[in-house]
Amino acid sequence: MNFEDTPEEATFRQEARAWIEANAPAHLHDALATSTFGGLDTGDEDPLEAAKRWQKTKADAGWACLQWPQEYGGRGATPIQSVIWSQEEGVYGKLAGSFIIGQGMCGPTLMAYAGEDHKARYLPKLASGEEVWCQLFSEPNSGSDLAGLRTRAEKDGDEWVINGQKIWTSGAQYSDFGILITRTDPTVAKHAGLTMFFLDMRSPGVDIRPIKQVNGQSGFNEVYFDNVRIPDAQRLGGVGEGWRVSITTLMNERLAIGGGISTGFPEINELVRSLPLGPGKAIDNPAVRSRLADWHCKAAGLKNTAARALTALSKGDMPGPENSIGKLVAGGLMQDIAKYAMDLQGYSSVIVDPEIAEGAARFQAMLLRSPAVRIEGGTDQILRNIIAERVLGLPADMRADKGIAFNQIPTGGSA
Repeated sequence: MNFEDTPEEATFRQEARAWIEANAPAHLHDALATSTFGGLDTGDEDPLEAAKRWQKTKADAGWACLQWPQEYGGRGATPIQSVIWSQEEGVYGKLAGSFIIGQGMCGPTLMAYAGEDHKARYLPKLASGEEVWCQLFSEPNSGSDLAGLRTRAEKDGDEWVINGQKIWTSGAQYSDFGILITRTDPTVAKHAGLTMFFLDMRSPGVDIRPIKQVNGQSGFNEVYFDNVRIPDAQRLGGVGEGWRVSITTLMNERLAIGGGISTGFPEINELVRSLPLGPGKAIDNPAVRSRLADWHCKAAGLKNTAARALTALSKGDMPGPENSIGKLVAGGLMQDIAKYAMDLQGYSSVIVDPEIAEGAARFQAMLLRSPAVRIEGGTDQILRNIIAERVLGLPADMRADKGIAFNQIPTGGSA
């Protein structure tokens, strides 16, 4: 692969760089540069409001959601131009975290299944950051087994009445809208009885409860639905076609999340060059260099795998199951690196204050957040199954509930 810019790409890079230098919120640069994983430091400013201002500034100048069509708030750019933009945006790209789900998962699903009036209404505001979206998929009893979900949608005239619960919903507490997958027919096989909708998160009957995490943050939420009414016009795809619609979301999810996970390799590469170990620095230790070499190979593999995905997108292909590789490898790599970095720091690794901790406490933050990374967007086990069955063509796992009506599947409770 040739990673050098073509003349056209070099021109685009110069244009992007000049605009960012002239318009980026430079007063936030230092705080963003030292933000720990899973946290966004914007000084005295509210992180969400700072993120929305930067996103709106980009959108007004045509630099938001670069690959989206212009009529939906994008630029109609190529995948490579989108990568160049990300490279040039640098630390300011951390402000986009609140919009990853909406722009990387919900937006493509709306483009594929929503009507033109809905696309025109919702996509530009999604691209500009004026409205934030979330994804309502996982449930307490059907996290990895998405098709085992129990949130019910029952037709009542031109509306659907929703009852049930979702969990681990990132950003629900500040989202304006969400895409929601429900069960509309329990008398057919579990994959066949699902239907997808989108809804206003402030609808009567929606109850959002933040989940306190071990790192002190509350990025995930429980969401309860008590007789929530959704117009049939907000259905995405046909009745009973929710699984097919969800695949579009999930494939884009793996691409968006996998490409955005910090592996921690650049950070530990920097840490070992200043961290004392024995008579010298950690980088002088052969065992440390051996670890770095191994992680460098994995990081390079992730980079090339992502480049292959971008090549496919540039040819008009949809994101495929192979994008599960990025999240699977990056999540485990980040956890391994964080553990090793803290081992190298010894007793000082218990210090979590970024002002005085080695490496600005980034590895402590990574370690506390890493279990969630290996669960959200598909557990490691689910991703391995996807890669084995859909990429490598290996025999599928045995599934005892295959072909059985959902309400006939034995469970520990009522359906």
